[in-house]
Amino acid sequence: MQKAIFITGASSGLGKATAKLFQQKGWKVIATMRNPDKETDLAGLENVTLLQLDVTDTNSIEAAVTVAIGSDDVDVVFNNAGYGLMGSLEALTDKQILKEINTNLLGVIRITKAFIPHFRERKQGLFISTTSMGGFLGFPLHSIYHATKFGVEGWSESMSFELGLHNIGIKTIAPGGISTDFTGRSLDRSSHRAYTELEDKLFANIDRMMEAAATPEQIAEIVYEAATDNKDQVRYVAGNDANAMYARWLEIGKEDFRREIRQQFLGR
Repeated sequence: MQKAIFITGASSGLGKATAKLFQQKGWKVIATMRNPDKETDLAGLENVTLLQLDVTDTNSIEAAVTVAIGSDDVDVVFNNAGYGLMGSLEALTDKQILKEINTNLLGVIRITKAFIPHFRERKQGLFISTTSMGGFLGFPLHSIYHATKFGVEGWSESMSFELGLHNIGIKTIAPGGISTDFTGRSLDRSSHRAYTELEDKLFANIDRMMEAAATPEQIAEIVYEAATDNKDQVRYVAGNDANAMYARWLEIGKEDFRREIRQQFLGR
């Protein structure tokens, strides 16, 4: 029986790569995005349906989920929509903070809540959410981004218990760098004169860090693995860079790792 996956943030990067991979694997794909009328790559693919969805809009969520479950059974929901927010807390506006939390954290929670009755009725289903190595490791000038990604990680672990009662799974994909336009179109950056030196150091390191970045296609393979391996496992660390940092974090412990990051960026 052909399975179906519902994907948020499918207009580019990991979301689009995942949509293409699952389509190639014979799945039905419901690819959602804010502006589906602008999408050309996915529009012509067999068994791919495009839907309009803004994860910050409850009416938009209700409409998209209603269409998705009304036309077919959905087996996997991939919460992928999100973006990066960089800057010292002093530099960020309340509007920026609310938008980041609304998209990266509350959007995931809302989409998941909307699909739970469908999965519970079927007594099966799986939620997968894109987090980041920034969901368990902290870096300078990304405090609100980390708040959302740490939030999704902890929330997912907690949700695994109540969802498990109904044979519903929940997993996270925690990649490092992905070679997309994340540092361009998908990054909101604010500066503050009191943190200029740290900002300069951080951005000077980004190009070097991105040399080890995985491609969206490589991370999409991990999404497919998580969707099909039937493992009782919440977190999937994805990409060589994320796995190397995760291993180091486990080896020396959280506090020593934090001190290493401080030394790298602050020199003390």
